[in-house]
Amino acid sequence: MAYTEHDVVKAEQIAATAAVSLEETLIVPQVFFREDIARFKGAKDDTVNVKVEGVLPFRSYGWRNDRSQPVVFDEYKEKTVAVTFGGDTMSGIRLTDEQKDFDLDGWSKLVTKQTEAVGRGLEAHSTDFLVDAPYEIQLGLDATNLRKGLIRARSVMNRLNVPAGARTILCGTDVEAALLEDEKLNLASNVGEAEAVTALREATLGRRYGFDFVVAQELPPGTAIVMIDSAFVFVTGAASVPNSIPFGANASHNGVSLRWMVDYDMDYKVDRSLVDTYDSYRQVMDTLVGRDADGQGFVSDYEHFVRAFKLELADGATEAASFDILPDPDGDDEKMTELGNITGLWLPSNAKKTVDNQTRQASTVKKADGSAATPAAPGRKAKNEADASVATPTE
Repeated sequence: MAYTEHDVVKAEQIAATAAVSLEETLIVPQVFFREDIARFKGAKDDTVNVKVEGVLPFRSYGWRNDRSQPVVFDEYKEKTVAVTFGGDTMSGIRLTDEQKDFDLDGWSKLVTKQTEAVGRGLEAHSTDFLVDAPYEIQLGLDATNLRKGLIRARSVMNRLNVPAGARTILCGTDVEAALLEDEKLNLASNVGEAEAVTALREATLGRRYGFDFVVAQELPPGTAIVMIDSAFVFVTGAASVPNSIPFGANASHNGVSLRWMVDYDMDYKVDRSLVDTYDSYRQVMDTLVGRDADGQGFVSDYEHFVRAFKLELADGATEAASFDILPDPDGDDEKMTELGNITGLWLPSNAKKTVDNQTRQASTVKKADGSAATPAAPGRKAKNEADASVATPTE
């Protein structure tokens, strides 16, 4: 008589299924860059020092010049950024003998519910980090003219010279509603009803002006985040299963990891199930390269967060303008002035400045070492006029 082995459900199988389910339930973390937890293990204070590659400016040497000035040699420097790991999102439940024998058939349903709970936690944590990130730029989004506002957002991102990558606009629910109601952007009328319904079911509204529009219900309703896929880093890791745990496993899917463990508490005659994952988040800062008054390249003194910026929904152009946060031509914030000099992005100003006046003013700003900051390129317009096309794009 042939012997047929029993089909035993292993912890590894359930954990692997749960990892896939967890990854598929995420929205905001899905548009983050994924990073491995392994580099944090054994690090002091759960902190690793990440080396950021330096940037060198270009130089020009005059053709057939009189050789009265030497060639300028630049010093290459790399920066070290401390990244701290921290966060443990979990779901734990107890299952009585009676529930196990009479109410539930195995662990599959409960583990699915626990995985959904952990997913909601990761969604909330990533959204909190997203909202509180140190954005240097914010734009008002006029609900009465969304097309103009989105074209402006595209123009600003282009001016920031961000690295290549998928561009996404994460939308709060009020922004989503405004997009769907806009006659010029209505996805159902533009791409077909069937396609629009499918996209909405998957939280993706569609693609316009080079951006994927994704609904993030945890965001403040009137907020949207414009970003590329390398703007934020999402780190997860599954802790090891203790030797004393008789039934447990960890698993990973597409960079999202979790651990599942089950044991029995004889004092209360209950099974205990725990699903958990380590999680952490950070933004990516950049050193920028600009051109000085002589047309030579220079490297920014500050690191800037330019891979993402905020949009705030406004009722009309006046309110939208009041929401703008851009470098101020009349301000004294050296970091923001540097960003404006490099990108040409400025708040509108009533003060009319000539190019010469602008250059002289920029050169009087002192660096930490007491030297003058690099002035803006002479070909650039006055600060208040430099971005007329960005501030009020034509339709």
